[in-house]
Amino acid sequence: MKFNVLVVDDEKNIRAGLGKAIELDGHNVVLAEDGRQALDLLEHEEIDLIIADLKMPRVSGEELLRRVVESYPTLPVIILTGHGTIETAVQAMRDGAYDFLTKPVNLDRLSLLVKRALSTRELALQHRALQEELQQKRQFASIIGKSAEMKRIFDVVRQVAPTRASVLITGESGVGKELIADAVHQMSNRNDKPFVKVHCAALSESLLESELFGHEKGAFTGAVARKRGRFELAHLGSIFLDEIGEIAPSVQIKILRVLQEKTFERVGGEQTLEVDTRIISATNKDLKQEIERGTFREDLFYRLNVVNIHIPPLRERKEDIPILVSAFIKEFATENEKPVEGIDAKARALLYTYSWPGNVRELRNSIESAVVMAKGPIITPDDLPPSVASDTESNYVRVQLGATLADAEKELIRANLAANNGNKSRTAEVLGIGRKTLHRKLAEYGLEA
Repeated sequence: MKFNVLVVDDEKNIRAGLGKAIELDGHNVVLAEDGRQALDLLEHEEIDLIIADLKMPRVSGEELLRRVVESYPTLPVIILTGHGTIETAVQAMRDGAYDFLTKPVNLDRLSLLVKRALSTRELALQHRALQEELQQKRQFASIIGKSAEMKRIFDVVRQVAPTRASVLITGESGVGKELIADAVHQMSNRNDKPFVKVHCAALSESLLESELFGHEKGAFTGAVARKRGRFELAHLGSIFLDEIGEIAPSVQIKILRVLQEKTFERVGGEQTLEVDTRIISATNKDLKQEIERGTFREDLFYRLNVVNIHIPPLRERKEDIPILVSAFIKEFATENEKPVEGIDAKARALLYTYSWPGNVRELRNSIESAVVMAKGPIITPDDLPPSVASDTESNYVRVQLGATLADAEKELIRANLAANNGNKSRTAEVLGIGRKTLHRKLAEYGLEA
């Protein structure tokens, strides 16, 4: 691995000489003439090791070390010092320096020390990468999918989560919009603050207004005490407004004010409250059509829809079915203490050809039912819910209008392979292509498994 080493010394010859020696060991070298220039470089360059003189103009080595330890705690610093200031160098090690070298520098000693310091740096980077990977897995732990569509969604979530932008998640019921909202919050800088969820469709207009903004004592019949609303509870955190397309115009205008001015009043109150909360919303409606009908405010739509994350229905990403089924079987077999381990080819073919109008939620419920009804370790068609097992369209392949020929071919190959219990020779015969051609297309479309 090639590392970047920053050499900081106000003496040009020493700076250049050390740089050459380090380059001979196979590393990239960046030079700075004092601590101020070094700090500027750290803001723009990825540095793995600093070798810095103690006595320099503008920003000294001691000050540079203090700033590095404070802002870049895993970045090792080797201090250069004269014989008369060894005590100062020892103090620098107590303050966080990796080690020190005395001038004139012994190049063999330099090479050994650089090697050791960079080994420490490499371990720190590996640890950080592992922690980031584990954190990312935890953040997407409840979201299962390997299709190109889901990978794209994961990329968008990673990019938008650290920002303050409002996010509108769209898609049919049951696709997992709330899980994506959870991921946006968990990957944001607000993840240690409240994440408040409101299911707008479950509340009447008056109840929703009170739920979101709170109310004062006596504001209406039954308001026996002051109540804080969900926006107050989500201060400095995030709020998730599920089924935002169901809210009444009178509530829409109050939400718009929160987005624009970050202020509101409780129901029945006169005090203006300020709030800092990120709004994540979701809907299964086409809000542009609702705008045309006059039931949804256009200005609110554009405020909510700063970043749109659309989750396609399960019928458009059937690559995700095997991994979802595997996860659900494991979950429900454990939960129900049943020794169910898998699903046979005929039952799997039925899962592929079914259109899943209820999306992932319906698939999850179907697998739970199948696990409960299974008489052995393998789920069969008889164990599946009647709506899935007796689907009249099971002998057809559904392809969405607008799909490419490659998409259609991929779906046709997948369905026939499932229907033929994974028999590639029989599948190739049915499709009217050679076995080699089938193998090539399976690899091309990622269908080998």
